[in-house]
Amino acid sequence: MFSKYRKTDTPAKPKAAKADNVAKLPVKSEAEAPAKPVTMRRPSIKKSAARPQASDKEQKRKERLGDLKIELHRALLDNLNLAALEHASESDLKSEIGDIGQEFLNEKGLVLNREDRSTLIQELYNEVKGLGPLEPLLQDESINDILVNGPQQIFVERAGKLELSDVTFKDEKHLLRIIDKIVSAVGRRVDESNPYVDARLADGSRFNAMVPPIAVDGSLVSIRKFKKEKLAVDDLVNFGAFTEEMAAYLQAAVACRLNVIVSGGTGSGKTTTLNALSSFIDDSERILTIEDTAELQLQQTHVGRMESRPPNVEGKGAVSQRDCLRNALRMRPDRIIVGETRGEEVIDMLQAMNTGHDGSMTTIHANSARDGVSRLENMIAMAGIEMPLKAVRSQISSAVNLIVQASRLQDGSRRMVSITEVTGMEGEVISMQEVFRYQRVGLTPDNKIIGHFTATGVRSHYSERFKLWGYDLPAAIFEPFAAE
Repeated sequence: MFSKYRKTDTPAKPKAAKADNVAKLPVKSEAEAPAKPVTMRRPSIKKSAARPQASDKEQKRKERLGDLKIELHRALLDNLNLAALEHASESDLKSEIGDIGQEFLNEKGLVLNREDRSTLIQELYNEVKGLGPLEPLLQDESINDILVNGPQQIFVERAGKLELSDVTFKDEKHLLRIIDKIVSAVGRRVDESNPYVDARLADGSRFNAMVPPIAVDGSLVSIRKFKKEKLAVDDLVNFGAFTEEMAAYLQAAVACRLNVIVSGGTGSGKTTTLNALSSFIDDSERILTIEDTAELQLQQTHVGRMESRPPNVEGKGAVSQRDCLRNALRMRPDRIIVGETRGEEVIDMLQAMNTGHDGSMTTIHANSARDGVSRLENMIAMAGIEMPLKAVRSQISSAVNLIVQASRLQDGSRRMVSITEVTGMEGEVISMQEVFRYQRVGLTPDNKIIGHFTATGVRSHYSERFKLWGYDLPAAIFEPFAAE
């Protein structure tokens, strides 16, 4: 019956399972839940439970299906020809899994209803072809981040808010098997000697994992999902990330080849902002992108993408962002975009901005524009370059023209909270002026931030440059206004 995908050297029927407790289908009646202890809480903040609440009946049903899935998965590995599955369609494979599963259930004398059987087949398909329990979360378009804290605790982020999902792994071995499946697909490894790894899923999602003994309570996994639809500037304006006036200013800044740094914290939307800003680059320009994990989605025709590489098992063969950047300078780029500057590559990035590669862009981790400049100074110092502080600041002030500050606010919303121009040096201090900012006013009863974008009233330092490039911005966009 299963000749198409069955192994030829194994018997047709799967081996009987050793566990007897799997065959027990009847479930005890639902027990009364114990009374919850009274806990003190702040009245204005709703605290979620530490674990999703489920009835005893539902919990036992999940445990029963979980045990069945493990036994069936072993039977599938014994019977399926995994090499032949590479070209199998989803419908054919699900049909084959269903037939083998039914044969297994008959062998054990078990009967499942249609819903449980469909759930079991889908989960087995995810184990064979996908990423197991993570697969439905990856398919859910409303989820932005998936955060795994050990096999029994998986959080997801929806609309900027974290919530605990009801998805779990069977145990730590199950979680480690899925992690190994992900990293081995991109030629990387994770084990006790190399307990952390950065990788990229097949759809482009960012993946990071840390395993025991570094991860104390079970492996830690974080997945930043890849947006299939590119967010354009108009989309970000509609979402309230910034205003049309700020978009017009940024369009002029990017088109006039100002060097831009997007600054912000983790999850503040730096890469999304950088993607949106890159849409203002002319299609005739040659762009080279350099990243640790390829995430940028540039719409231009002439784009060369580079990705750094970690060392191999022998500790050799590493290719850093600095190596990529040095080679990029020999490849006749009009603009260089570095996904994130976090180390010694800052030297080459600043020199590129200073030596004919105007219009280059990068992102850094910082809480404000002034902090961003300080971080650049620190990275230069950590690179081991011995330069007087004034010379370092002079290099930064001549290389960087614009700092765009992105922030994730306490209600989960992401805003472009500041646009600051670097205007030069005053003595030994880098001179800066803020052109636009997000003004916070207060909070609503449900903890939503009230605020508005406004100009600071300062005329752009690059107004004359904008005019020479054909972008004569009206003076009105630099005039401050108060919210109604």
